[in-house]
Amino acid sequence: MLLGKKVGMTQIFENEKLIPVTVIEVQPNFVTQIKTVEKEGYNAVALSAFEKREKLVNKPEMGVFKKAGISPKRKTHEFHVDLVDSYELGQEINVSSLEGVEFVDIQGISKGKGTAGVMKRHNFGGNRATHGVSRNHRLGGSNAGGAASNSNVPKGKRMAGRLGNENVTVQNLRLVKADVENNLILVKGSVPGAKKGYLVIKKSIKK
Repeated sequence: MLLGKKVGMTQIFENEKLIPVTVIEVQPNFVTQIKTVEKEGYNAVALSAFEKREKLVNKPEMGVFKKAGISPKRKTHEFHVDLVDSYELGQEINVSSLEGVEFVDIQGISKGKGTAGVMKRHNFGGNRATHGVSRNHRLGGSNAGGAASNSNVPKGKRMAGRLGNENVTVQNLRLVKADVENNLILVKGSVPGAKKGYLVIKKSIKK
């Protein structure tokens, strides 16, 4: 488990094959909080990474960082773990923790695309372009549920609305390379979000 930042995409050659990869910057992560069943009701570890100016940090946050004995960080994420005894406040976790890991799950905020219609948002086919269809070629059709006794819009009805800007997890991405010296990892394929977006990296739960 690590926090990273999306740098961008590039290509590398592996066994004479061109592979698209995403470059992720993984600066050293530090344990800033340890939560236990006895105190908080569940076991978890909070990791923080990426430097932040001290004047931008409020007092409660600064108290957490001072207790851990580290400088202020910009991004913090809580991971649920079973064995919290193996962690201690201020402990550093870096790219080397991914040694031997072949596949990872990556979570991030997808690109926000604003309000979109049903064809773009839900891949609707749209109406016909002929035979009396007048100026509603991209509409979603009727929203009604049926007869007068059930004429409300059904719950979960696919309609136009906000597209993107939501938490997305991509599973089973192959870890192509882990560069400990430069704090970088390369994963095959794309990951959610725009460049400079923060990512949560975990060992794959399915592979």
